[in-house]
Amino acid sequence: MKNLEEIVFSIIIHGGNARAKAYEALKAAEEGDFKTAEKLILEADEEIGNAHRIQTDIIQKEAGGEKVELSVLFVHAQDHLMTAISEKGLIENMIRLYKRVNELEKWI
Repeated sequence: MKNLEEIVFSIIIHGGNARAKAYEALKAAEEGDFKTAEKLILEADEEIGNAHRIQTDIIQKEAGGEKVELSVLFVHAQDHLMTAISEKGLIENMIRLYKRVNELEKWI
């Protein structure tokens, strides 16, 4: 098994990748490329899934009685992941708004 530092950085990397993909999706939607936006959101979901599996593994180990070292880096990784999840949710709503605006502009 990886050491805790490697695990923590894996969560940070996947969370950061998810956040970057979500913002790329937002940019694509802003440009009217909703197909690309949807693809990028799915990629962000995959990154979040990867980070979440790592996080869940740690939680299950602790729940099973294994001592898990708590560090500032681990807390930062958790914060980073939750921020990415939250921002992705907001971005998905913004993409839906861009779609509505796009449809309304077609009517004008």
